[in-house]
Amino acid sequence: MSLVLDLSGRVVLVTGGAKGIGRGIAEAFLAAGATVVTCARSATPTVDGAEHRVCDVRDPDAVQALVDAVVATHGRLDVLVNNAGGAPATDAATASPRFHDKIVGLNLLSPLLVAQAANRVMQQQEGGGSVVNISSISAHRPAPTIAAYAAAKAGLDSLTSSLAMEWGPAVRVNAIDVGLCHTEQTDDHYGGDERVAAIERTIPLGRMATPLEVGHVAVFLASDLASYVSGAKVACDGGGEPPVFLHVP
Repeated sequence: MSLVLDLSGRVVLVTGGAKGIGRGIAEAFLAAGATVVTCARSATPTVDGAEHRVCDVRDPDAVQALVDAVVATHGRLDVLVNNAGGAPATDAATASPRFHDKIVGLNLLSPLLVAQAANRVMQQQEGGGSVVNISSISAHRPAPTIAAYAAAKAGLDSLTSSLAMEWGPAVRVNAIDVGLCHTEQTDDHYGGDERVAAIERTIPLGRMATPLEVGHVAVFLASDLASYVSGAKVACDGGGEPPVFLHVP
């Protein structure tokens, strides 16, 4: 699918951009003509056309060095997509305090850390900038086995509203509440093709999202078409999840 948006001349940083949803986001911005920098803890780049850098987004010094390097190389930073995140399934009753601390740190505190570094650049440059936080529909419903992750994403949605108010008018801050998305790990995570197909039948649009579709929403929010959109939480969930009572005989 081609995009009509032209982001030529824009410099975009996508955290966790080497695979999964992050890869789709990076590809969407590349298709729109942007210069894209991805980062991950691994040194192996996987997105053709993007520049890749190694960074642990939980490390303040590493994050500042990353943003400094992007600006030194490209002269500016127009868009930050805070995509790095995730969590393995676990029982909240038995998970260790260290586990919960790491999950909240990666999914809530790290996006704030990277956003702070990006904001310091965007506030000083002509045209300001845009921050897009990749959140989850888990932020707004019970999420057994990923309780700490869901709580962190709820915090990320709240953070999005607060930063939009603090950092405007130069910097717009929005979030995408992503639903079920088909990535390289989907079959393993949900238990194979048949189970994935059964889950997809419950989604109003009849399927999971592709990473590129999430990327298209990110491109829109970062573009001038969304110039008056800030503090928004945009659902990208295929219509949501039907309430349980609809399936009770």
